[in-house]
Amino acid sequence: MNTAQPPHTHIIGAGLAGLAAGVRLARQGVPVTLYETSPRAGGRCRSYHDTQLDCVIDNGNHLMMSGNHAVMDYLAEIGAADRLSGPAETEFPFVDVEARTRWSLKPGAGIFPWWIFDPTRRVPRTGPFEYMSVIRLLAANATDTVADCIGSEGTLYRNFWEPLTVAALNADPKVASAQLMRPVLTETFLRGANACRPLVARNSLANTLIDPALDVIKSAGAIINFGCRVRSLAFKDNHVESLVTDSGHIHLTETDTVICAVPAWTATSLVPDLAAPGAGEPIVNVHYRLARPLADEGDVKIVGVIGGLAQWVFVRSDLASVTISAAADVVDQTAEIIAAVCWKDVALALELEGEPEPPSRVVKERRATFAQDPVSAGLRPKSATKYPNLLLAGDWTATGVPATIEGAVRSGFRAAALALGRHRTSTPKTTEQQ
Repeated sequence: MNTAQPPHTHIIGAGLAGLAAGVRLARQGVPVTLYETSPRAGGRCRSYHDTQLDCVIDNGNHLMMSGNHAVMDYLAEIGAADRLSGPAETEFPFVDVEARTRWSLKPGAGIFPWWIFDPTRRVPRTGPFEYMSVIRLLAANATDTVADCIGSEGTLYRNFWEPLTVAALNADPKVASAQLMRPVLTETFLRGANACRPLVARNSLANTLIDPALDVIKSAGAIINFGCRVRSLAFKDNHVESLVTDSGHIHLTETDTVICAVPAWTATSLVPDLAAPGAGEPIVNVHYRLARPLADEGDVKIVGVIGGLAQWVFVRSDLASVTISAAADVVDQTAEIIAAVCWKDVALALELEGEPEPPSRVVKERRATFAQDPVSAGLRPKSATKYPNLLLAGDWTATGVPATIEGAVRSGFRAAALALGRHRTSTPKTTEQQ
């Protein structure tokens, strides 16, 4: 009997991309070891108990769509499909801070967008044929920005294209890649209401996306090493020979595979001559502990804000969480100033004007996503590398979609599929099989 060890996969990074890869591999019976520098999993999708607010908060707010098929598959695999919350009907409520008006975008069912001909469903003070600008965006080339395709003026731009682009790409439409916006539309809004229903983690990101995945991976016998930093990779004969950690070298067999599921700036320090997008763009989040609950237990209220500092407000019970994307002009301001200015927008959005500013926590993600402009988008590497036993995963890789939860999960699934293919061709055979 051949006593060679079965192929093993070493995953560097326990963020969402690494966990997605780990879940897929562990469920296929592949031995997996995860290495995570921090004491907890999740990366930019982490949750923690904030002592100042005395409740669990997420480091950032992540809006998902019902058409995000990789996310939906991932949740089904980890048994957490029921941990998302959203409106029963597809609807995006907005408040305009400057005009002090309220309205809702209500995409209709079916692939053909009949709803744009209904003034009660489309953006107020816009005509149905203005939406035909999407055709130019769908035909965009690699150098086009969103604004190149749809313009940068008018009510539809201000109240639809700009907030959608900033939310999806963490970039102003004037610099955001049109080709990265295309899948946002083709996989959600252009497929009708059933594909663009907004969804948010019901309780927390950790409870929905992270902890159930860890349970699946652990139950399959995988090893998870928290507080373990992989400082470098040692190469020999065009293969990764070992992982170098603070505790020493972890040597690989010829059949082992490494999935590097770390941020782009870390990956470039580990993988020689790796071309990848730059450091990234910031997102600022503000959490307010309200004086009373404004959403029922288990429900999440979502409100978009136009013309203010706040862009989206998510309410779970008595916690209101604000997102400010493309926040380069905001991130260096003090937490006190950010919270005070945002509260005016939140108070209007939630009809709490006149109430004092509640306790808050400001969370700054300075490198939340890579700069999703046409040049940076062209630098996204594929999962496979020139090293046969080294794969990449992360929302910054060439997933075909923007740097979102959907992109992170797709990258993990892709890396897992390639690792499985490699393992199947290198699995040791018994004497009888030979």
